[in-house]
Amino acid sequence: MTTKEDSTDSGERMPLARVMREVIGQMAELLQCEPAGVSAVEATDRGWRAHVEMVELPRVPDTTSVMASYRVDTNSNGEVLGYERVRRYSRGQVDR
Repeated sequence: MTTKEDSTDSGERMPLARVMREVIGQMAELLQCEPAGVSAVEATDRGWRAHVEMVELPRVPDTTSVMASYRVDTNSNGEVLGYERVRRYSRGQVDR
């Protein structure tokens, strides 16, 4: 999680890799699900917008696990401001 010491007082953004680690950790805590990765990220006026893939229902074999993609908005320090599930799918499903 972001601490006061980690925050940038000058208004500068945290490095992208660090922000994504923060986002993944916060989403895992909020949703109580295993993070699978970040599929997209972009800078916004307020900070960052990311699409985070989460394992919502682990199954065996793992290709049948239920996954979800969440759109996550953060401030420039990587603190999650809001999120929305935008898609659910089986891990083995391929987009066409």
